[in-house]
Amino acid sequence: MFEIRRYVSEHESEWNRFVVQSKNGTFLFNRSYMDYHRDRFNDHSLMFYLDGRLCALMPAHEEGEIFCTHRGLTYGGLVMDSKTTAAQTVILFKELNDYLRNHGFRQVLYKCVPWIYHQMAAEEDLYAISRVCDARLASRDLGTAIVQRNAIRWERIRRRALKRAQEAGVVVARSNDYAGFWDVLNGNLAQKYNSRPVHTLQEIELLSSRFPKNIVLYLAQKDGEILAGMVLYVSSQVVRAQYSSASPLGKQLGAIDIIYDQVINHDYRELPYFEFGTSALSNTNAINESLIFQKEGFGGRGLCFDTYQWEL
Repeated sequence: MFEIRRYVSEHESEWNRFVVQSKNGTFLFNRSYMDYHRDRFNDHSLMFYLDGRLCALMPAHEEGEIFCTHRGLTYGGLVMDSKTTAAQTVILFKELNDYLRNHGFRQVLYKCVPWIYHQMAAEEDLYAISRVCDARLASRDLGTAIVQRNAIRWERIRRRALKRAQEAGVVVARSNDYAGFWDVLNGNLAQKYNSRPVHTLQEIELLSSRFPKNIVLYLAQKDGEILAGMVLYVSSQVVRAQYSSASPLGKQLGAIDIIYDQVINHDYRELPYFEFGTSALSNTNAINESLIFQKEGFGGRGLCFDTYQWEL
């Protein structure tokens, strides 16, 4: 029923056009975003055609006998248009499994797009992988999000930090000084977690140049000194805090809080959701309690990022 084609670069324009008009795609699935780290992944993305019409995409890569959708992205899975029905999606996964077996795969790791990123209901894939693939939950990360129409008042500790920043004269503005913020971010991550950002400075500068409306940097400064910064990923439904970090002085003055106030309560108030990212401790599914406590203080509540697994 479906014609399944492996993505090649000649299909880039067709792929990107479909992502824009899909019901659950975001700019992360644009090939100009996905392919920035193509040297790290053996791409095996798929395109699904029905009677000659492209009706679904699957960003994916292969790791030996494992088909992954997609470890290099925050979320993944089947990207669909509004015409694709539940019955068709069930058939699609049956035929996908046949395709994968024929190509030597033995296992699938399947990330799905969290519901807040859907422009309309788009969970036919979750039904299909349960019915057809006997998929089981392999991992679940807990994110935090604000539903703007039902926003919760900030906790007192966050309101007091915001007031400190305002009284100290901390100023918030959009900026392109990624290098200045990366110095703060790298220092903070190295000291607290002995880690580095997922993206290098050169990568985030490249991506922001390709997606200037979707990848945005805010800085909080006082007397020209960078106290804190936040990189936002902006899609049609969601503003996501991809990176946020503050210097020691910035933490004392509430510099992160004044950035959150600007982006949540003012600049992106009209978008339905604000998402803070996940709060798992490094290489575990355990919650970083202090980190999620901060996010909940801004009115955020739980959102699951799931990965499913099935055998072929």
